[in-house]
Amino acid sequence: MTKVTFIGAGSTVFAKNLMGDIWSYPELADATICLMDIDEKRLGQSAQVARHIIGALGNNPIVETTTDRREALSGADYVVCMIQVGGYEPATVIDFELPKKYGLRQTIGDTLGIGGIMRGLRTIPVLIDIAKDMEAICPGALLINYANPMCMNQWALSRASGIRTVGLCHSVPGTAHELARDIGVPYTDINYLVAGINHMAFYLKFERRGTGEDLYPLIAQVAENGGAPKWNRVRYEMFKRLGYFVTESSEHFSEYVPYFIKESAPELIERFNIPLDEYIERCKAGIVSWQLLEKAEAEGRIPEEAEIMAALEGINPMHKEWTVRSIRSLKEVERSVEYGSLIIHSMETGEARTIYGNVPNDGVIDNLPDGCCVEVPCLVDANGIQPTRIGEIPPQLAALMRTNVNVQALTVEAALTGKREHIYHAAMLDPHTAAELTLDEIWALVDELIEAHGAYLPAYR
Repeated sequence: MTKVTFIGAGSTVFAKNLMGDIWSYPELADATICLMDIDEKRLGQSAQVARHIIGALGNNPIVETTTDRREALSGADYVVCMIQVGGYEPATVIDFELPKKYGLRQTIGDTLGIGGIMRGLRTIPVLIDIAKDMEAICPGALLINYANPMCMNQWALSRASGIRTVGLCHSVPGTAHELARDIGVPYTDINYLVAGINHMAFYLKFERRGTGEDLYPLIAQVAENGGAPKWNRVRYEMFKRLGYFVTESSEHFSEYVPYFIKESAPELIERFNIPLDEYIERCKAGIVSWQLLEKAEAEGRIPEEAEIMAALEGINPMHKEWTVRSIRSLKEVERSVEYGSLIIHSMETGEARTIYGNVPNDGVIDNLPDGCCVEVPCLVDANGIQPTRIGEIPPQLAALMRTNVNVQALTVEAALTGKREHIYHAAMLDPHTAAELTLDEIWALVDELIEAHGAYLPAYR
């Protein structure tokens, strides 16, 4: 019987999507899912949601819950990781508030930038501990990682452990759905090829399925006619400059480059509709949803929409809508766009599929550094995950990616060697940070962040 272990299962909505996806396959209807989290309350909420899914599907699988990671890993065939080391408080708040003292603003702070660097330094040691436990307890299992910063985490794992692993993100299919709506072509009629690094991969092909018609001219029309959604202005601007459309959202992408968030040019924030502190607002809405779930869980139910709306008074309307939709989804069992269940089903049944995975660059993309983490199409079947060789990507795309890969490389080096100097080096080379701060400010900010994160970071020499 297949066993899937969720590490960080207190991410209730995310865990719900994956549980529903897995159990909805007849071949996986009786799969054991073990929910593991260090937060017993959040773990209880996810267990309640699991019971709701089982009732809706009419399955009878085994659900285990534990706060003991090694117990959770025992007998696991697949390990799904969705951890956030340090949580919203104190870690994420520190990542946003301390840089503000220096005039450095962020939107998401989970992938690159000073926030991404610190998040990587917090997360990599824990991921390596998980991988080492897997080597001892379930060496044949596949580690499916959803934790950001994806490239830093996967690069470090590939260097520090021999465990099989793949990093997953929903930005590739998610953006394809958005573009399909923008150009008025059904998503099912579209075929695409994407390659690059996570959150900075590009659609090398965007075509009409069956005919091979290039759909990029339709995207260009949207850009030229001013039809880009207001929340997507950064990506459409970069499309006009680069000739290719990037996979990750505008709020993310705005902090991977030095062009949009500038204290000296505040008008850019309004012009490109950049939501500063976006991740902080999302987290606030998430906390409300957790509190509602905790209250409802004690009563054996899922919150009603009226009480959700009342609790969200004062929350940003966009996040209010997102939170309502997320909690409402707990009552529904519908297939998500996540790749995790597809991988498990293909490896268990042998049914071949193509997914987008984050894997080591072992001859996959020629004009990106060897060994770095790349996001490319991968064939999945009973033989596991097999990346597609891409060759060279357009030089302007590779050059832009390398500015991010440099930061990833130095953060990974700091995490694996314990050398503090590489944290400074990573921050010095970060495109957004370097565009805003002096060298003295960068070093001072890094020192403050290391001190503020305290025990969430290892000691550096």
